[in-house]
Amino acid sequence: MEILKIPLFFSSLFSILIVSNTVDTITKTHSITGSNTIVSSGGSFEMGFFSPGSSRNQYLGIWYKNISVRTVVWVANREIPLLDSAGVLTIINPGSLALVHGTGNVIWSPNMTGSTWDPVAQLMESGNLVVRDANDQSGHFLWQSFDYPCDTLLPGMKLGKNFVTGLERHLSSWKSSDDPAPGEFTYRCDPQGYPQNILSRGSVELYRTGPWNGIGFSGRPNLKPNTIYKYEVVYTKEEVYYHYELLSSVISRVIMSHNGVLERWTWIDETREWVLYSTGPADNCDNYKLCGPNGDCNVGNLPPCGCLSKFVPRNQTEWGNGDWSYGCDRRTPLDCHNGDGFIKHSGYKLPDPRNSWFDRNMTLGECEMVCLKNCSCMAYANLDIRSGGSGCLLWFDELIDMKELNVNVQDIYIRMASSELVHSKKREIVAVTLALLVGLILLSISLIVYLRKRKRKNSQLNREGILMHKSEHGYTNKTQKEDLELPLFDFTVIADSTNNFSINNKLGEGGFGPVYKGTLEGGQEIAVKRISKNSSQGLDEFKNEVICIAKLQHRNLVKLLGCCIQGEETMLIYEYMPNKSLDYFIFDQSQSMLLDWSKRFHIINGIARGLLYLHQDSRLRIIHRDLKASNILLDIDMNPKISDFGIARSFGGNETEASTNRVIGTYGYMSPEYAIDGLFSAKSDVFSFGVLVLEIVSGKKNRGFYHPGHRLNLLGHVSVLIRSNLICVRKSYALI
Repeated sequence: MEILKIPLFFSSLFSILIVSNTVDTITKTHSITGSNTIVSSGGSFEMGFFSPGSSRNQYLGIWYKNISVRTVVWVANREIPLLDSAGVLTIINPGSLALVHGTGNVIWSPNMTGSTWDPVAQLMESGNLVVRDANDQSGHFLWQSFDYPCDTLLPGMKLGKNFVTGLERHLSSWKSSDDPAPGEFTYRCDPQGYPQNILSRGSVELYRTGPWNGIGFSGRPNLKPNTIYKYEVVYTKEEVYYHYELLSSVISRVIMSHNGVLERWTWIDETREWVLYSTGPADNCDNYKLCGPNGDCNVGNLPPCGCLSKFVPRNQTEWGNGDWSYGCDRRTPLDCHNGDGFIKHSGYKLPDPRNSWFDRNMTLGECEMVCLKNCSCMAYANLDIRSGGSGCLLWFDELIDMKELNVNVQDIYIRMASSELVHSKKREIVAVTLALLVGLILLSISLIVYLRKRKRKNSQLNREGILMHKSEHGYTNKTQKEDLELPLFDFTVIADSTNNFSINNKLGEGGFGPVYKGTLEGGQEIAVKRISKNSSQGLDEFKNEVICIAKLQHRNLVKLLGCCIQGEETMLIYEYMPNKSLDYFIFDQSQSMLLDWSKRFHIINGIARGLLYLHQDSRLRIIHRDLKASNILLDIDMNPKISDFGIARSFGGNETEASTNRVIGTYGYMSPEYAIDGLFSAKSDVFSFGVLVLEIVSGKKNRGFYHPGHRLNLLGHVSVLIRSNLICVRKSYALI
């Protein structure tokens, strides 16, 4: 600001003026100088000279009167400090308020919109310094400090722009805690496109609140209607501004700190201190455009950046290196003239609206039609979410700065190619089905608990296929009372991971149905067992496997990651075993060469350890009943893992043996008492393990073995060899 000169006799006149501490106005006979101040009528604010922090410079400012910690809310001469205490705030001719140095230099003077010969400056109870005509009580101000905020937004202040006068009100940080000069950071209400508040460092945007939706800002879901203050954005033809008003006696202020953080503070009388109420940016995902165009930021993920659904990284190499600035593209390009559509996204901070268009009177359906007809329109949403939603907000070109929120504040509809809409509809149907399924599961469990307490007898558990009936499967009461904690996968997630169950992803097929390899979005590889409609193993076996393996944890048991039960689909999702199953190696002439004796011993030992765990160390004593080479999977290090618990049975208490009329399993591995009489126990699994060991050692299948001298299987052949060796041993002993 240019320093003006006034006659020296004014300086002498100011030094003898009588100053009062009890008034709230400055007139031609009342000024502020030295340590004297003026105080608002209710005693809330005080105005005078101060030195910030450790600085010796003098500034004219306004601060809270009754707060022990001096908290300055406005500074007049931010850029031109006084180097001594010779400043005076007074009325000078021809009717203007001015901060004058003792030398006669005008340090600061407001740019008033009108003139008067008898002005007064008054400090209002709101903290607003106003200049008006002494005889005008209509509330018309020639100038007010609220139109020229510094780093603090007080209740009643406007943050925005007047389109008629061109006046823009925004916050600007101090340079430091000792220097109130305008710093690097600003916070303003930006009307471009549709109003939102933006924090910037110079010309670089750092953070934005998201567009105003009638209740709050879409990117600040935690800023909700409350009993402390109310807030809103006003948008008319004449002006746009954000402001807030206090609803209680609480003292609250918003500041643009010199560190670049927007802070809301509340004064607590009981502790006599300021308490930080909220900040912006709140987390890493609030950093403007962190994930690039069409990116999706989730602070709970590491790394936080991903692509919106149906989008893929634009530059995969840079994306993998942690540079997300290139953003994402639709995986299926739009084809506007052949029919696009929209997919609803919920729980997001809405994109930057500075390249948007709006209409307050449209319905959401009309909004969709307008966007659909314009090939440049990329998304639409309600303008105002109050009372069910109204108005239309359209985005053009790329969607910038979207963030996943922990709550759903507002829906946005993003344009997609028509081929993507089919998958989306399926996802919605599956989601509804899953919600109903979960509801039925919870209802069923509650009913089961009630019936058990009342009738104390067995009851049918969850009809949707998670638990099993005790009388049919031999599970104990204790087992049935334990809750099953197993993730439920969405069918569309599994379908996407397996490329819609492509034949190229098929790993094999058993009596239950095919098994596919899949890759989840995070990169995790999985094996998907899809139960066939014509499967020899039905829903009971599916239930049984879920119950058994979900409660088992051992390095030599395959890990069940979750299941999928939707419509007619039932699937089990396992960890992926890259080396397939044991039979792939031991029964193949070329592959068997990869298994030397140390590896074969390692595999036998691992199977034995897993079996020992099932029989003795697990919470449930499990009899597998189908131990065979194809049910032993091998991980990348050739460690064996027992799989397929579809026909496994659990023993409880002192139970050691059971019988069944339904003998199921694989012939050649069954013990005689199980195959003939239906009796099974831990010994049954040990018998199967013995057969498996013989196959691993010999590389021959038990039932596929052929010897020209007899028609016995491998087990029978070994028996012949043993008897022959025993005879030889006996003869040798006889000769000694």
